[in-house]
Amino acid sequence: MDNILRFRDDELHEEPAVTLDSFLGQSNATAVRIESGEDVRVLLPHLERLALVEVSFPKYRDGRGYSTGRILREAGYTGELRAQGDVLVDQIPLMRRCGFDSFAPEAPVDPAVLAASLARYEHVYQAAADPAVPVWKLRHG
Repeated sequence: MDNILRFRDDELHEEPAVTLDSFLGQSNATAVRIESGEDVRVLLPHLERLALVEVSFPKYRDGRGYSTGRILREAGYTGELRAQGDVLVDQIPLMRRCGFDSFAPEAPVDPAVLAASLARYEHVYQAAADPAVPVWKLRHG
């Protein structure tokens, strides 16, 4: 768990995430892992009991997990949303916009590079799952 980057103030959820099928088949799990291509919308009736949703990013060019994060956040999920796998430092700011607040990259991330990446752009151009206000709305109200 040393490689986890978190943007949350609560305690790290250490319960192992179960597969989606296992989660749907039991009533006591509070952590689930979503594999690339699985339909996260089946979790929507269960958001209240989830403390952690871990989303698999098997390859950096597989962007389906971004949609998974946004679907969960827009549905009201407030628990930890972790991107796990082939997560690159330049993807983290975009994943944060989709609602991810925890990361478990396979390769180490240089903290200075991450800080620079997160601070690179002052304004955003479109609405997302985060509270950032698009620059056009700042200009025109």
